[in-house]
Amino acid sequence: MSIERVAIIGLGLLGGSVGLACREHASQIVTSGYDADPAVRARAAERGLVGQVCDTMAEAVADADLVILCVPVGAMAGVAYDMAAHLPAGVIVSDVGSSKQSVVDDLAAALPGVTVIPAHPVAGTEQSGPDAGFASLFANRWCIITPPEGADQDAIDALSAFWAKLGSRIEIMNPQHHDLVLAVTSHIPHLIAFTIVGTASDLEEVTRGEVIKYSAGGFRDFTRIAASDPTMWRDVFLQNKAAVLEMLGRFTEDLTAMQRAIRSGDGDALFELFARTRAIRRSIIEQGQDDAKPDFGRGH
Repeated sequence: MSIERVAIIGLGLLGGSVGLACREHASQIVTSGYDADPAVRARAAERGLVGQVCDTMAEAVADADLVILCVPVGAMAGVAYDMAAHLPAGVIVSDVGSSKQSVVDDLAAALPGVTVIPAHPVAGTEQSGPDAGFASLFANRWCIITPPEGADQDAIDALSAFWAKLGSRIEIMNPQHHDLVLAVTSHIPHLIAFTIVGTASDLEEVTRGEVIKYSAGGFRDFTRIAASDPTMWRDVFLQNKAAVLEMLGRFTEDLTAMQRAIRSGDGDALFELFARTRAIRRSIIEQGQDDAKPDFGRGH
């Protein structure tokens, strides 16, 4: 099974980046795209995010070997129902959502008899919209493919090969396990960032602008994460509720332990934790998943 024609539904950061990455790294693949917003479609055509920007979803998916849903996870079911009658025989339907069990369930219900292989390219920025995409977004980043039980192996292999062409490193994972892992590595960090920036916003009247003025440290980096697309993250937390609440409980227990250590003056416990977390940072850099340069490689 080979993928020669790809339809991208949703032409924001991820959808646009898929289209641009296809053009740069897999130029033999014919791409079409659709977005529900006419202004987004117009801008996507101006930027050349896909080979053909279509005015209807039916037109975009008509001849596709692969359809990739690049919409918020809360919108997956509705989009799938809308396109179900227009999908060609033998098509693979996938997505780029950050939670996977809900997508597996929603797409299975909306698309009975269709080959559904969800996926999650673990890549992105705090930007959104058709101007945010770029071709190298997936380079050396993991793409986690989460096939449902009994999925066609040829389809899994074809989807894996597609993402590898775009520069991704491939991992196959159970959807529920994916959701637990991403709750720790992505969803809870975002929740913490949204919360601490919200707390700082509440304090602005008291601090008279000092939170913003002196944000060159850790707070500034929280604000980058907290600037992420609110619709996408609202849906992630609601769709991955069970895993997020489980990991949030673990985090709350660890935070309470930290409070005890500070209150009791237990410097050894604090030092042990900080040394362990510093080692994790080094491991991330060694695996090529971030920049080792000071200040995250920012230019000044």
